[in-house]
Amino acid sequence: MDPEAATELVRKGSTLLLIDVPQRTLFGIDTQVFSVGPKFKGMKMVPPGPHFVYYCSSSRSGSEFAPTVGFFLTTHPTEVIVRKWDPQEERLIKLSEEEEIRYSEAVRRFEFDDQLGPYNLESYGDWKQLSNFLTQSVIERLEPIGGEITIAWETSWMDKAPQSDMERRLMEQLRESKFANNAPVLSERRGCYYTSIPASVKHKNVSGGDLTALNLDKTSLLESVLAKDYQGQEDLLLGELQFAFIAFLMGQSLEAFMQWKTLVCLLLSCSEAPLHTRTKMFVKFLRTFYYQLKHGFQRTQDSRSEDVGNSLFLDEAWFSRDIFLYRLSKDFFTVVFEAPVVDGDLLSWARKLKTLLETTFGWDLEDNAVNLIDEDDEFAPVVVKMDEP
Repeated sequence: MDPEAATELVRKGSTLLLIDVPQRTLFGIDTQVFSVGPKFKGMKMVPPGPHFVYYCSSSRSGSEFAPTVGFFLTTHPTEVIVRKWDPQEERLIKLSEEEEIRYSEAVRRFEFDDQLGPYNLESYGDWKQLSNFLTQSVIERLEPIGGEITIAWETSWMDKAPQSDMERRLMEQLRESKFANNAPVLSERRGCYYTSIPASVKHKNVSGGDLTALNLDKTSLLESVLAKDYQGQEDLLLGELQFAFIAFLMGQSLEAFMQWKTLVCLLLSCSEAPLHTRTKMFVKFLRTFYYQLKHGFQRTQDSRSEDVGNSLFLDEAWFSRDIFLYRLSKDFFTVVFEAPVVDGDLLSWARKLKTLLETTFGWDLEDNAVNLIDEDDEFAPVVVKMDEP
């Protein structure tokens, strides 16, 4: 990049100035992860829009790491955001307004320019695919008090009885990881404000057969949730789906994983909505879901992130032996592929998602594949037994 173009990007892009971050701290922004060196003072040329910043403080040897701490932020053109490392709390904190103005002016005079790493614009497209429904209003609606997301404050989830083999393995990995023993014990709840999604439809004065049908096709539940919790705005739900996935994948939040799974299960359990009433929404959902799995299971070329004990990429074992995703995907594909009339974009993204799942997990998602159901899975279909006459 020629100097003039680089200078223009520095001026138009935002800057994240991070003061006194210790060496060997693992620092990430969006899909980019770095091991902090001696000159590191933050990032420049950050595109305007939503971002996720996350970090793990390291021991002096670099062999042990504290729990990941992450937060969402929305940047604006030429904005300077300043944070300073607090060595006692081992986290980034905000400065007084006076200090922030002083540091911001220094940034605009390029005093820190050679200590700021450039945002890798080549990977920005990957981030946009993961965050295109993530807006400032979505972030403000969901983020916890103080904005910080960390599993260290999710003791209620760690102590909750797992619902499936996948969640047991996930919690075991978090408990046995190198940072688990360093996690502070906090009683104050500081979780995200996720939408509460019922696992099943419950109606009084509805026959057993009708109730079973309502739970096999959760279109009515989706409509109820959209109207009650999202003001009828589909993109708000998709924004929460992306928020939860990012907080899980990069922020290592178990609470976020549970919310992501809940939303995925709700959407994959719909039959009427994708074909008739919410086709455009489901095209957007399949595209979002496709890129989440594609990014989550790609293998990083940077070996540094493999040594920190809390991988930034999904573990195939969490899905390959857990059948909530297998069963729901298989049933969803049957609905789409066997429909007499189907939207072309919906069909295209369903085929792409099916191919990704088959090549990534080695699943057989054809109609004649064995349809396994885990009786302990809270997301399995609800079948109501009729009273005998």
